[in-house]
Amino acid sequence: MKLDATSNAASFAPPSERYDVAVVGAGTAGCAEALAAARRGARVLLADENPLAAGLIGLDVPLRYGGRATSAVQTPARMVERIAAATPLLAEAFDAGIDVRLGTCVWGAWLPAPASRALPGRLLGLADETGSWLAGFDELVVAAGARDLAIGFAGAELPGVVGACGFASLLQRYGAFAGRVLTVIGGGALAADCVALARANGLRVAAVVDLAAAPSAALAAVEDMRMLSGHVPLRAVGGADGVSALVAADVAGGEPKTIACDTVVLAVGVVPMVEIPAVLGCRMTFDAGRGGHVPVLSADGRSSLDMVRVVGDAAGVACDQDMLAWMQALHATGGAEVPACLCEEVSRGDLLGVRPPRYLGAGPAPQPPVDPGGAPNPDHIKRLTRAGMGVCQGRRCREQVAALLALDSGRPAGAIPLASYRMPLRPLPLHLLAPAEEPEGMQENWRIWFDIPSMFTDHRDIPVGDEA
Repeated sequence: MKLDATSNAASFAPPSERYDVAVVGAGTAGCAEALAAARRGARVLLADENPLAAGLIGLDVPLRYGGRATSAVQTPARMVERIAAATPLLAEAFDAGIDVRLGTCVWGAWLPAPASRALPGRLLGLADETGSWLAGFDELVVAAGARDLAIGFAGAELPGVVGACGFASLLQRYGAFAGRVLTVIGGGALAADCVALARANGLRVAAVVDLAAAPSAALAAVEDMRMLSGHVPLRAVGGADGVSALVAADVAGGEPKTIACDTVVLAVGVVPMVEIPAVLGCRMTFDAGRGGHVPVLSADGRSSLDMVRVVGDAAGVACDQDMLAWMQALHATGGAEVPACLCEEVSRGDLLGVRPPRYLGAGPAPQPPVDPGGAPNPDHIKRLTRAGMGVCQGRRCREQVAALLALDSGRPAGAIPLASYRMPLRPLPLHLLAPAEEPEGMQENWRIWFDIPSMFTDHRDIPVGDEA
């Protein structure tokens, strides 16, 4: 039988590793799931991207570290020791024979489907600082946790503007937090936790800035701390070395207040990390009480795909703040020129005006939406403005973009679709994603896919002249 040279069937090598259960995230929930699977006799992978490479911390991935990490994060051995000390269940996982992979991120996930029949089963794309590889699995448990909910204001790109999760991670997990005097943004339980954590570690909290008209009971009880109720951040002041002060705007129109600090902690909320369920095609829903867009789950955490379960904060987080109210106040006080997307330098006005990127020199003319009568789609807006296309992969702007689109269209937050995720799910160097040894059939039958119109022309039949 003659081989069809245009087919990639059977061209993918089997994965180098295979597990009965793969668990993503080695926090409390992930370790518990891995240990339970190991007790059932399963071969288990427990992968966690911590300790992170210093480069990822610098890119605010997956949390907003805000340039407040000390040089201690550049010592891998120390980082591993800190992770092990902060997660007691890891020792139990090692003793149980679980294959524990620290410093290993999941950058992709695939299930065989009509458009991917060539894949040799269910796969995870894994990577560490030395390379990438594929691992097969029968069941996947996502315990990836939550990330920071970002809000924007002038100067938010300065070093020292960190997220609540990034702050806690640098302080507790890595012991590598460089700030000393903090201003905390937010008035709910998350903000109160940040204040308590800071004070327990000898840091000074200069002020808490909260949209609510009166402080919560937990924050009102804190002494020696300025409480600015009915305020939102207007701008951060500073330079290349970072923040030196925060100016807060009175939403009622009073005079702005200036707070001297070297760190601004964004503690309005957190967001479940749902990248893996989303790219696999798990059914998603919007649930404000669980932190926004989350997978639809059964009582035991099983998703719409029977082989995928989601547990811990990745399944949902409690939220006691109204993102739309914060965004409305920030826009009203800060104006349209404040960046909505820091990486691509897209302002709120550019986003809502659907203006092309300024660096293209296309002028300020807006681009019409595809369906003026329908709910705005963040993916469409991203393609036209590049908001969300930066190296942080939308982690610093995704929720802001959705909130701005909801407010501008007069729709509730749940009416704005979840902006899609793309692989790789982490911004990895290309040399790490270089393929491993390819089967002979694949090496012999690579196609020049963009030889339009003859898209499937064999490369040996394309004249290349002097390039040969």
